[in-house]
Amino acid sequence: MLSKKTIYAMKALVALAKKQDEGPVMISRVAEDEHIPKKFLELILLELRNAGILYSKKGAKGGYLLAKDPAEIKLSQVLRVTGGPIALLPCVSLNFYQPCDEFEDAETSGIVDTFVKVREASLQILSETSIADVMERERILKAGQKKVKPEALKSKTPEVAETKVKAKSNGKIAPKIAKKKPKS
Repeated sequence: MLSKKTIYAMKALVALAKKQDEGPVMISRVAEDEHIPKKFLELILLELRNAGILYSKKGAKGGYLLAKDPAEIKLSQVLRVTGGPIALLPCVSLNFYQPCDEFEDAETSGIVDTFVKVREASLQILSETSIADVMERERILKAGQKKVKPEALKSKTPEVAETKVKAKSNGKIAPKIAKKKPKS
């Protein structure tokens, strides 16, 4: 699960990216617009600045700006700066490795192996997704261009069952709706 710190960092970066043509943006404006506690946001933006993701300008016309193009800021980088590991188990983490004492032999554990695959899939998605991509997704969703609405995937209708299949075109998980056969 993502920490509030990571969620707020991503929201703040998207907000700053949307306002990048306006020049430096004050913390109070981002905090108010994104409903983030100002003191918490100050700490988050300082960490992002120290990581080279943001630039800060002091003075009356000061504030924060992205130090990179939004297309260059990957979610994996933001997560690692603000939240730590991407892996769900410490013994499968690439950058925050710690032994998993819960497993007698982690190298041959099916559970550990499964979470290596989860880490790899998560890392691929987060490493390929930028702040610019998130902004584009939001634009598409707000324009109503999304092909499958979330409520359609949670159908309560008995003749609709949910299954997920790997889309052949891009390797991402896509929903597939299959009809159940009526009981005889």
